[in-house]
This record gives sequence, structure tokens and C-alpha cells, in this order.
Amino acid sequence: FALERLGVHSADTTMVGDRMDTDVLAGTETGMHTVLVLSGLTTRADAERFPYVPETIVASVADLIEGI
Repeated sequence: FALERLGVHSADTTMVGDRMDTDVLAGTETGMHTVLVLSGLTTRADAERFPYVPETIVASVADLIEGI
């Protein structure tokens, strides 16, 4: 709904989140670039247990800002 409302395509959008089972899953299922932020609930070891993987893993949101 949000993509439609904003008028953007999922391929041009990034889902950033700290949970594999909600944020990364939703991004993966909708075709978004996915970023797992390790400053929340999920650890790198936790992420390796899922059948899907985020495209990018960073320690914190600050790491994303530094890349801009």
C-alpha cells in the first residue's frame, strides 16, 4: 500500500529493519533491496538461520547515513 501511495516501484525501494521475520521478509517478498540493521533484535548468527538473506547487513543505521 505504501509503495502505491508514494508512487514508487519496489525495485527502487529499500526496506531497512532489525528483524528478519518481519522487515527483511516483507522486503524480500515484495522485491525490495533489504538491509538488516544489527542494532536491534537480530544478530548476524540469527540471520544465517533463515532461508532468505538480506542484501546488506550493517551494524547500525549510522552506517547507512555515512554511505550517503
